[in-house]
Amino acid sequence: MGNLTAKKPRADEIRNLTLRDMIAPLFRKKRVVVAAFFAIFAVALCFAWRANYYYASSMQVVVEQERSEPTVTPQQVSMQATNKTVSTDDVASEVALLQGQDMLREVVQTCNLAGSGASFWDRFDSRDPEAKKAAALESATKALAGNLKAEALKTSHVIDVSYGRTGSPETPACVLQNLGRLYLEKHLRLQRPAGAFNFFAQETDKYQQALAESERRLVDFSTTERIAAPETLRTDMAQQLIAAKANLYHTQQAIAADKQRIENIKEQMAVTPARSSTSEASISANLLLDQLQSTLLNAQLKRTQLLMKYEPSYPLVKEVEEEIAQTKEAIASAEEAKYVNKTTDRDPTFEYLRQDQARTETDLASEEATAAALAKTIRGMQSELVSLDVKAVQQAELLRDAKANESNYLLYLNKREQERTSDALDQKRIANVAIAVPAYVPALPARSPLKVALLGLFIAVMGGIVAGYLAEFADPSFRTADEVAEVLNISVVTSVPRQAA
Repeated sequence: MGNLTAKKPRADEIRNLTLRDMIAPLFRKKRVVVAAFFAIFAVALCFAWRANYYYASSMQVVVEQERSEPTVTPQQVSMQATNKTVSTDDVASEVALLQGQDMLREVVQTCNLAGSGASFWDRFDSRDPEAKKAAALESATKALAGNLKAEALKTSHVIDVSYGRTGSPETPACVLQNLGRLYLEKHLRLQRPAGAFNFFAQETDKYQQALAESERRLVDFSTTERIAAPETLRTDMAQQLIAAKANLYHTQQAIAADKQRIENIKEQMAVTPARSSTSEASISANLLLDQLQSTLLNAQLKRTQLLMKYEPSYPLVKEVEEEIAQTKEAIASAEEAKYVNKTTDRDPTFEYLRQDQARTETDLASEEATAAALAKTIRGMQSELVSLDVKAVQQAELLRDAKANESNYLLYLNKREQERTSDALDQKRIANVAIAVPAYVPALPARSPLKVALLGLFIAVMGGIVAGYLAEFADPSFRTADEVAEVLNISVVTSVPRQAA
């Protein structure tokens, strides 16, 4: 019959469907049902057989806080734990780092995932063996990247890495173990710059040599200049120079005083007689004349002494002069009355002034010689002070170089030891990531073959049923007399059942 479209069944017809009506299409299309069942079940058995040799291994990576690294500073610093929290972006970065193509390529080479034997298709490939090897390596790397699963577990800082492969159970474990090792090595390389210890070691040796050279130059400077502490000597020399200048000023003042004293002595000697009466003989009043002469002499001496200290207008000087005048008048009166026989000798006041002049001139010559020596000494000390200034500046420059080299040497020595400690921590795999659960060699297949077979059996049964219904739906032929009457709108007189061949 022609391909005609059946009408949509009515609601009362749907309610009248029986179990026999529902399974009748399956019996009519039993060949399709059986063929679909065996085809799907055969494929399921293949998967079950393959699952018997499919092994999977897994490992877990935990992401922790970053290890604090010391910075390059002149102060002594220690490694302290940082308060930085691990974010989801950090975990995502670690997941991306685990899937790096360079690590996967090395894992393929280490675990020999690309295969070493020649395949059937290699006979028809005319490329260079190295090119074919590189292509096989890249293909195996892409396959590994597709089969490797690295997922971050929710609400945690743990990354679950799994890999499965048909074949030897050691292969998945080899892949994950080498991947974990390469991942830690790469993470440590990214976390800390390579060659930091060698750099600080080189800088330490360089500044150690510079420090030794600076110290040698300081020793050579002290040996050549024959001076140990020019700064201290300069301070002492400056104090001595100040004292010498003070002595020079004092000596110059003494010289001026002595010169004035000599002038005053000369003036006094000009008015003082060189000789004076020493004895007198009088016929009468001899004792009175003797007393008057003695009084006059004492008054004159007193006047001379006072003039050495005071001006002639000073009251005491005038008083003495009045006394001298009165004594002279008394002597004159006594002389007019009596005959006096006088004896003269050198005047003691004049002798005192002459001795004082000689002593003052001697002191003046000594003080002038002292002033000349002090002036010469001051010039020499000033020259020496200038030389000490130059040497102090040179030594200060050498000391600054030595201190700077020492500071740099201690800084890089400290940093070298810190890098040594960091390298030791790196060797112990102390970083901000760790393999919490290492990969292991699986003893059982990842999927049970029995479960796969049972699942395949269920899918085969369901697939056969679906295939039967689909075949029934796709069949355009009439199956009952009611369908002919309903579609063609004619009465059916008789029907002949299909005979089995």
